[in-house]
Amino acid sequence: MIKNDEVFRTAYRSNLCGLLKAEDADKKVMLCGWVGKRRDHGKLIFVDLRDFSGVIQLVFDPSFAKDAYESAKEIRTEYAIQIEGIIKPRSDETVNNDIATGNIEISVSKLVIFNTSKTPPFNLDDRESIDEFTRLRYRFIDLRTAEMQDNIRLKNKIMYAARNFLQSNGFIEVETPILGKSTPEGARDFLVPSRLNPNKFYALPQSPQLFKQILMFSGFDRIFQLARCFRDEDLRADRQPEFTQIDLEMSFVRQEDVTTLIEMLIRDIMKTVLDKETEIPFKKLTWEESMSQYGSDKPDTRFELKIKDISDLFKNSGVKIFKDVLQSGGVIKCLLLENSDDFSRKDLDQFVETARKNGAGGLLWIKIDENLDFQSPVAKFLSEKEKSELVSHLSLKPKNLILIVSDRFETACLVLGILRNQIGRKLKLVNEDLFDFLWVYDFPLFEWDQKEKKYKSMHHPFTKPSEETVKYIDEDPLKVKSVSYDIILNGNELGGGSIRINNIDLQTRILKLLNVDLEKAKENFGFFLNAMEYGTPPHGGIALGLDRFAMLLGGLKSIREVIAFPKTQSAFDIMTETPSVVSAEQLKELHIKAVEIDPEQ
Repeated sequence: MIKNDEVFRTAYRSNLCGLLKAEDADKKVMLCGWVGKRRDHGKLIFVDLRDFSGVIQLVFDPSFAKDAYESAKEIRTEYAIQIEGIIKPRSDETVNNDIATGNIEISVSKLVIFNTSKTPPFNLDDRESIDEFTRLRYRFIDLRTAEMQDNIRLKNKIMYAARNFLQSNGFIEVETPILGKSTPEGARDFLVPSRLNPNKFYALPQSPQLFKQILMFSGFDRIFQLARCFRDEDLRADRQPEFTQIDLEMSFVRQEDVTTLIEMLIRDIMKTVLDKETEIPFKKLTWEESMSQYGSDKPDTRFELKIKDISDLFKNSGVKIFKDVLQSGGVIKCLLLENSDDFSRKDLDQFVETARKNGAGGLLWIKIDENLDFQSPVAKFLSEKEKSELVSHLSLKPKNLILIVSDRFETACLVLGILRNQIGRKLKLVNEDLFDFLWVYDFPLFEWDQKEKKYKSMHHPFTKPSEETVKYIDEDPLKVKSVSYDIILNGNELGGGSIRINNIDLQTRILKLLNVDLEKAKENFGFFLNAMEYGTPPHGGIALGLDRFAMLLGGLKSIREVIAFPKTQSAFDIMTETPSVVSAEQLKELHIKAVEIDPEQ
């Protein structure tokens, strides 16, 4: 919040609209801004004048300033104007408690119209009722709203706090290239053709990963940047093709050095931006604990509902679906819900459908009646012993509801995690006022890509394996854990990082395991592998999603709300109509020929 408007004084204005106070009464001021509501009462004209700091009411009185009153007849919504006048207290019956300046007004002595305006496409005071498409088309108007002004300024506060903290903790800010080389970081690259190097392309950076590591190789010890990143991937509410990360890297560190510093950074940001105290250290969960208990590697821990493992209760079961899953190394997991009356038969059918859509064969539900009897399509297949052990193990009570998924570990956890979040929202279990940070760590280093029949890095191929599990790299790669860590806020991945590989032999082994052609690797990022052979220190880092952080601190639903000029979910900028067709001459200079696309294909 702006506390002092002296810095904003110019030849056109003496003060900001929203910072004037009752104690300023009888003071002469010069203000600039945009016209909001205008009310012509015949003998008096009232106008709301708005700048980024807030709103003040103007009064045009012909008995006080006839010329200004006559000019005021011409002004309309969103005209840019300047006024001179005297601050006056409002009478008790006309005080407006909805605005900070509601107990004062300006008696205008002079009016200058800087510029007129067309009728705006929507009312700035009623932004929420306007569809997003319209707001994005007229983003230059949307950005004038109090909501967007607040959102962008909130993000600026986070940036300012991060820079101050990191500079005071020994970090220096270093820029890395925007025009770089295509490297294996997960998503598709945005490619940029080179005019000076025909048939060759730059890639926009998905992150500054390799460059910030090389800066560690080069002895800078601690660097950061507010890094612009670009990923050509399918979009959603918390994802954009271009976004900003608070990206940092440190030398001679272990995992706890990085996570401790980030906790201090976040605590500082929360205090600076929201004036909220944040307890550290944050809670910690291993990846396996997080998946097993919450069904997600970014769990929302603002409510307690946890997934329970009931595999042992059915190890000798005659129920075929349970028997087959357990024999193939799978698990049987469930959610226990207090009151079955909260859920209709339609809800239960939707739970089953959700399970199927997310890869499970289905979902079993069991209602517990007043006599602790089981009401379920599967009840007749369960033995009395299994029923008794379920009652005992889960401490079942009348009206309880059990949702059961038997499948591979990842699938069972994923499905129940999705249902957990849906149920948490439905039953209003989530504490919306809480900012709940936690770490998830000890991720698998690799995952198996069933479609491509090969191992993939869960994070990226430069992540260090843990000392305890590196021995499994050759014999059982899926047992290898990584020295990586994700910071989670309210069920959202706020950022992630790792300790990096600093040994060329280990790096080469991992690339081979990932089926990366080493000649191709040298072609794509040989500069990095070459640099690793010259005394690479142990090092690690993390990247926090700045846009996502601002979205969460602002209580918003989309990162488009904290980006001044965002793209739609089809990666299109409605205001500038980008991307667009370029001229044949431009393509010729780049040695590129556009190919007609058959809309039927």
